[in-house]
Formats: sequence, structure tokens, C-alpha cells
Amino acid sequence: MRKSSLRTKILKEIENLVTGSTSTQASHKYENLHVAILKNHYNAASVSIDYHRKRVEMDIVVDDDAYDPKKLNTQLPTLYANILFQNLSEFLKSCLDSDSKSVAIYTRLLKSFKSKEAKYTIA
Repeated sequence: MRKSSLRTKILKEIENLVTGSTSTQASHKYENLHVAILKNHYNAASVSIDYHRKRVEMDIVVDDDAYDPKKLNTQLPTLYANILFQNLSEFLKSCLDSDSKSVAIYTRLLKSFKSKEAKYTIA
């Protein structure tokens, strides 16, 4: 029960952060957050967001078995994707996953953004 409520709270907080990060001109400050969410959801090796043209370009890793952490991986099989979105906030929220690995990533993202905000408010 406690795990479930904690997971729900983390997902709600990351949704709130996404909503706040896509309002007006705040998008450049939060670009790393947006890229991290997309990389996690699509298993992408690289992600590029064009906020003005409302477009996301990414290289999606097709086969995880080809990845070897002990050597340089220059020949990973990837699929190029060019995705258009109408509303960035809704698009990013649709990419939020609720599995344990994703929730752990969101927890680290929330912690890093909370510490950055604390630095700015103290100074």
C-alpha cells in the first residue's frame, strides 16, 4: 500500500513538473528533463527537440541485445524517428511510464530539479 501511494505521488509530481516546464518560455531551462523523459520512454540513444516547429527527432535503439557495456558501441541498430506534437505538455505526459525503473528515474529527476531550485532561491 505504501509503495503504491509513493509511486502515485512521484508520478503526480513529475506530471506537475512537466506542466510547469512547458509553460511559456520555460522550455529551454527544462530541456534536459524533456529529453530524459523521451529517452526513457522510447529507449532512444539521442533526442533533439525543436520547440518552435513542434518536432522531436530521435534515434531509437531497436535491439538492446547488441549493446555491450564493456566495449565502445558504434554500430547499434537504431531507427530514426521524426515525431510531430501539438501540445508538448500532453505529449510528454503520455510518455510517462509507471514501471519501477521509470519511477526510479523520475525520482532522480525530481531530486535534481529540487536541488537546482534550492540553489537559486538561496543565492
